[in-house]
Amino acid sequence: MKSEQFILALDQGTTSSRALVVNHAGEVVAVSQKEYTQIYPKPGWVEHDPMEIWASQTAVEAEALGKADLRHRDIAAIGITNQRETTVVWDKNTGKPVYNAIVWQDRRTADYCAKLKEEEGLEHKFGDKTGLRLDPYFSGTKLRWILENVKGVRERAEAGDLLFGTIDSWLVWKLTDGEVHITDATNASRTLLYNIHEDDWDDEILKIFNIPRCMLPEVKGSSEIYGHTTKKVPIAGIAGDQHAALFGQACFEPGMAKNTYGTGCFLLMNTGEKAIRSKNNLLTTIAWRINGITEYALEGSIFMGGAVVQWLRDELQLVRSAEECSQLASEVPDAGGMYLVPAFAGLGAPHWDPYARGACVGMTRGTNRKHYCRAALEAIAYQSADLADCMEKDAGMPMTELRVDGGASRSTPLMQFQSDLLKLNVVRPENVETTALGAAYLAGLAVGFWESKEDIVARWKEGARFKPEREDSEMNALATGWKRAVERAKAWELPEQES
Repeated sequence: MKSEQFILALDQGTTSSRALVVNHAGEVVAVSQKEYTQIYPKPGWVEHDPMEIWASQTAVEAEALGKADLRHRDIAAIGITNQRETTVVWDKNTGKPVYNAIVWQDRRTADYCAKLKEEEGLEHKFGDKTGLRLDPYFSGTKLRWILENVKGVRERAEAGDLLFGTIDSWLVWKLTDGEVHITDATNASRTLLYNIHEDDWDDEILKIFNIPRCMLPEVKGSSEIYGHTTKKVPIAGIAGDQHAALFGQACFEPGMAKNTYGTGCFLLMNTGEKAIRSKNNLLTTIAWRINGITEYALEGSIFMGGAVVQWLRDELQLVRSAEECSQLASEVPDAGGMYLVPAFAGLGAPHWDPYARGACVGMTRGTNRKHYCRAALEAIAYQSADLADCMEKDAGMPMTELRVDGGASRSTPLMQFQSDLLKLNVVRPENVETTALGAAYLAGLAVGFWESKEDIVARWKEGARFKPEREDSEMNALATGWKRAVERAKAWELPEQES
């Protein structure tokens, strides 16, 4: 038996499942990744097959362990991080999902949310209790849609035969062969069903949505042993992807902030044990709960971040890879006056417009694919800068720097433009796998693999620092153009009656 132990991090993302093996130094020694099918039944609808997610996750777990030449006995603990808000309902007796997973990007409940907003005081009530907004982004209205629209599901749910969970709950239930039905506080705080101040599911909200409480998982902390896999490995850390990234970036002090450039973009600022109610259309969320202590964060969510580059690659076929997009973007000084607003699934914070749609404005006869690549990367930075501005106002203090991670953070032109736009330093760590690392650290803390947060801070290392280079007046003019473009994308889709 090997004396050295490792942590296995399962990173279940929106477009792929990954597994990473992490050693005691916080280094990734093996990684495996597998993309899976994106299902688009109707415009604005996005689904995944939960069984395909499970199959892809087990496949990459086996491959990562194989690459590292390890067995399950060499794993001290498993940490899980996941795409948030994505909703799964399954039969607890057969283990079969009753419907595809409805993905966080899905907008099918937009009209229902609009109807709820018409009731006086209701949106404020939801905001006070959950820190969130009445938006189709969150799990609650997705779960209600399944209960109302899939034949026989409500009756089965009320009979106690069906379980609800976000992807973390689904994976834990499968890993433990149906023994454990739990979630952690971070994922619970994204459902629109959880009172983040009382740390419990909210009965008043459940009644509004007509959701049986018996479907809901037990809510646990983010770093504790929840159960064991069929291979006897403890599952000891869970956090939604953005919370895990905040933890992996060692943003442990109030005021520290990170932005993850993944499928979407997610800017989070640690606010400590104080839940700050946003006045600028951001979200209040649980950062993590460890040893019974809940810490909070302000969050801004962008629905289309790195997915814009994926769109250029897969739908327009302008590039073959994200690297090619970044290279082409670096070959032009700017986007030639063009703005791309990637509101393909509506606009998230701070606009919260589910009826917005994508727009490309300012094109001329000289516009080419390099400009498209540049405009796509700049769109990611513009959206992030909008969030940073709101966050500074809510927190009442300026950011001193922005820590960045995620796949698109590898793009030098994007990071430099982000620094110029924010007028502050953008810092990329040596290891940008901070989401998976955060899950690993949470699991490792629970089993004594790492002793403390200070242990984790010591493992965070700066990889690159981008400093503002362009004139403020130039960047201000570009930002003004962006705001004009966003206005043209808003309220494009006309509301339809909910089916």
